[in-house]
Formats: sequence, C-alpha cells, structure tokens
Amino acid sequence: MADSAAQNTEHLALWGGRFTSGPSPELARLSKSTQFDWRLADDDIAGSRAHARALGRAGLLTAEELNRMEAALDELQRRVDSGAFAPIEDDEDEATALERGLIAIAGDELGGKLRAGRSRNDQIACLIRMWLRRHSRIIARLLLDLAAALIEQSVKAGTAVMPGRTHMQHAQPVLLAHQLMAHVWPLLRDVQRLVDWDKRIDASPYGSGALAGNTLGLEPVAVARELGFTKVTENSIDGTASRDLVAEFAFVAAMTGVDISRLSEEIIIWNTQEFAFVRLDDAYSTGSSIMPQKKNPDIAELARGKSGRLIGDLTGLLATLKGLPTAYARDLQEDKEAVFDQVDTLEVLLPAFTGMVATMTFDTDRLEAEAPTGFALATDIAEWLVKNGVPFRHAHELSGACVKLAEGRGQELWDLTDDDFVTVFKDFLPADLAPQVREVLSTQGSVTARSGKGGTSPARVREQIACARTTVESLRAFANSNSDGTAYKTPQSLLK
Repeated sequence: MADSAAQNTEHLALWGGRFTSGPSPELARLSKSTQFDWRLADDDIAGSRAHARALGRAGLLTAEELNRMEAALDELQRRVDSGAFAPIEDDEDEATALERGLIAIAGDELGGKLRAGRSRNDQIACLIRMWLRRHSRIIARLLLDLAAALIEQSVKAGTAVMPGRTHMQHAQPVLLAHQLMAHVWPLLRDVQRLVDWDKRIDASPYGSGALAGNTLGLEPVAVARELGFTKVTENSIDGTASRDLVAEFAFVAAMTGVDISRLSEEIIIWNTQEFAFVRLDDAYSTGSSIMPQKKNPDIAELARGKSGRLIGDLTGLLATLKGLPTAYARDLQEDKEAVFDQVDTLEVLLPAFTGMVATMTFDTDRLEAEAPTGFALATDIAEWLVKNGVPFRHAHELSGACVKLAEGRGQELWDLTDDDFVTVFKDFLPADLAPQVREVLSTQGSVTARSGKGGTSPARVREQIACARTTVESLRAFANSNSDGTAYKTPQSLLK
C-alpha cells in the first residue's frame, strides 16, 4: 500500500481542470456537507467495493489491481470505524473525504481509477437509498415494539369500560381496550407504508453517471444486487435527479409523528388531575424545578412537539423539490438533512415512548364510574326505541327529551322514574313497555350490544387484538430483513 498513515490531510477536489483557482472560502463553507453526510461513509465504501468489482469485470482493473483496491477499501473502512480517518476542513463532502483516504492508502494511480464510470450524482442517489432502507427497518422494529406495548395494555384492560368521546364530549361508553387499539392500527399502517415504500425504492441508480449513463461497459445490475437492490432504475436522469422516494419516506416519518402525537395528547389529558385516568411510571416522568409536587408527562409532550418538527422536515423538503428542473441540481443536497433529522428523532423518541406506554397504569374504577356519565347512554335509548318500532327520527327526539328532563333535574338517565319514561314515550309505546328501556341503561350492556365487526363489544375487541398480534408478527419479517446484503443488526445505541 502506498501509505500507512492513518490520516492524509492533503487537500483533494473531485473537480477542476478548467478552473484557474480553487473555490473561494465563502463558496467552500457553503458547499461543505461533511458535517451531516459523513454518516453515509459506510454505504459509500460498500458502493465503492461493488463499483471496483464492476470495473474489474469490465477489464478496467486487472485482477491484481482489484485485489489491491479491495484491500485498500477494507483498510479505509477500518480507519473510518476506529475514527483514525475522518473528514478535514477542506473536504467538500463525504465522497471527497473518502477518495482522499483511499488515495492515501492505495496511491494516486490506483486510487484514482475508482472514479471511472461513476459520478457523485448517481453515487449519492444510491447512498441515500441504501441508508434509508436500512433505517426504515429500524424504525419499523421500534414502531412494532410500541404497537405490541399498546396491545399488551389492551389485554390488561380486559373488559374495563371508559367514556368514549367525540368533540371531546362524552359520547358513548367503550372498552378501554378498544380505545387503546384505536392507536395500534395507525402505527401498523405506518409500518405497512414503509414496507410498500421499500418496493419502490428498491432500485439502484449506480451506473447512471452524472446524467446519461456511461460508456465503459459496467454492469449496473450486478452492482445493484451486491448492494441489496433487486433492480436498477429504468432511467438514468430519473435515477440521479428524482427524490420523490426520499420525500415519500419523509411523509411516512411525519405521519408516524402525527399518529404518536394523537396518542400523546390523550395521555397528557388522561394524566391531569381533572381526568386522573392514567398514572405514569416515575421512570418515564419528570418533576418541576420549583414545584415539588409536580409529575409531568414529558415524554408525551416531547413526542407531541417533535411531531411538528417531523412535519417541518417534510414540508421543507417538498418546498426544495418543487421548482427543480429535470436533472441533477445542487439543491438536492438539501434532501439528506431533512430525513437524517427525522430518523434521528424517531430512533430516540420511539424507545422512550414505548417505555412510557408499557409502564403506565389505568384507574379502571374511575374509568368505569365516568363511562356512563354525561348522558352517554342516550344513543342506547334511541336504538332501543328503534328496535321497538319507533322511526329513528322520532327515537332521536324522544331520547333527547329524556336527556333534557334529567339535565333539568341535575340527574342522569338512569335516575328517571318509570313514570318519566311512560310520559316521554306515551305517543309511541304502550305504558307497560316504556319502563323496559332500563335494560339498556348499563355500560356493560351498552358495549356488549355493539357486536358488529369493528365494534367495542368484548368479543369483537378480543378478535381485533388477535388480528393485531398476527399483523405485528408478520411485519417483523420486514423489520428484521436485510436491506444491504449484510445481516440486520440493531445499532448498539438502540440496545442501551
């Protein structure tokens, strides 16, 4: 090898020739991207290995040169892993830094051959795909862990009933498990979106060059397969210049944030003294610097706040892409920070959020007591009347009349007397039948009666829990799959 030094600090640029000078300091600072794109170094080295083999198959590297090139790339990877090699101030981007590092190891003649047949345009378009595919699986795994925690809370809830709400007003009693499961299905759809998205981003742009492909007889299909892709992009311009698939990932990430934020809002409300439906574990709560009694739902609040950040990343990326011409432009450098931020946010947020959900406890006695209040059984009265032959238009009015009567007395519906029901229903039901409406004035009776598919009855909720568990397990196949030709490995930072 040409140089055994750990770090080469000689300035290197991937462009020049026609220029009489290097970039101004102002341009260099504006162009610099190593502060955020260095995380693509591993993917870049993997791509360089595959590209070197393609050059070898095309006869542009001899067998001996290819062996030396691969050894140099392996050594470069070791130096990157150990931190012995890192970007310097003059490096424009991670590709520039890595070529500088390769030349320091392999020498200028051999190291300089690797650039043949590729451009930073197809290179970076491929790297962001590789990186996102890998991290989409990490996020999928974390989302499935959260869904599983919610499912287990639903199982623990059993047949406990709570007040269901619309417009934040008491509406109808529902099982606590049914309410919790309402948050499971959006999370599972978020994972399904990642699975579906992966089918479209599973195409390598390597070989597209800067714009129009190359004339060197390289085999992009072989490179694609080595990097974990099943196919190559159909159009070289599209392959290098389109970022719709990056934006699609950004949408899924933003939607995930919104789904988590909706659950956060409920937990925050339920945790207030006025509601007192749920208690958060001390390990997943914080206190106040001035008020000793405080126990704050910070994880839920941070999740709610970070959903705005995830939406902002998506919005900014779409605004960047909106006016671009159909070919590579430097604006596309802006695609990476948006999704890097989203991934970093979700990979930190989700484990903490899952811990909070898994350890929170519900005051089921309070939930049961609150479930029928606020005239939540009024719909049951209307539907009982319908079953007894009263048109719903009239049944709705009669049930409302019962509410008005009870409300005027400061009572609940079950406090009304038999004579009250006889009086309200006199024009539609026999006097001996009217008092039988009490049969539906119970929360357990109300939820049990709602036994249609997707309803809140205990039988239907048990079915949806079983279905959700099956869906979680089927989606884990994606979360644990390979995306880059190497064994899936959860980062150590996520195992702590």
